[in-house]
Amino acid sequence: MPGFISDPAEIPPFLLAGGRSSRMGLNKALVPLGGRRLLTRVAERIGQRQKAPVALNADADFPDPAGLPLIPDTLPGKLGPLAGVLAAMRQATAHHPLATHIVTVPIDSPFFPLDLVTRLAEAIEGRDEIAIAASLGREHPVFGLWPISIADDLETWIRADEKRRVRDFLARHPLRTVDFPVMDTPIGALDPFFNINTPDELAAAERWLAALETQP
Repeated sequence: MPGFISDPAEIPPFLLAGGRSSRMGLNKALVPLGGRRLLTRVAERIGQRQKAPVALNADADFPDPAGLPLIPDTLPGKLGPLAGVLAAMRQATAHHPLATHIVTVPIDSPFFPLDLVTRLAEAIEGRDEIAIAASLGREHPVFGLWPISIADDLETWIRADEKRRVRDFLARHPLRTVDFPVMDTPIGALDPFFNINTPDELAAAERWLAALETQP
């Protein structure tokens, strides 16, 4: 029996790439992993099960959005990931009028579960609820389903709260947290939300990718 969200595949997906990539030393979205850019890998992964086109939240001068619709922040000043969520909400209001939620994923986590959206959607019981992913006892709020109904509250909060901590905003609204298991690989257990911020983490991701590709 379907829950509040009858068809998770209809939820519009947005990639968050508004960070500075300072620890990587170059734009993470364009870094190759297994010969293919992170942006391409993540866009194709989230797009496998979503009917709506994947859009990219990034700066207006992003060098190569790979054909994805580019959605810059609606508020100036690079105010953090929730500014990207807000931009995605505003875009969905304009282009997906029947959607109650959007889903966001960061461009630096290429191994997230394929059933991410389905499982998050199953946890939602009302129009104003947020659902976020967790693994190994840690929450990953950038992997989230966000209700479009709270867009005005989010904008007000971003403008007023100087610290703009994601968890502080989450505390303002009904929240569902969905735990995901680790992924078994030939070289050990992989956190599906492993993210790439540094050259060393990129090298580790190459090893994880090679291990996953050896599995049947």
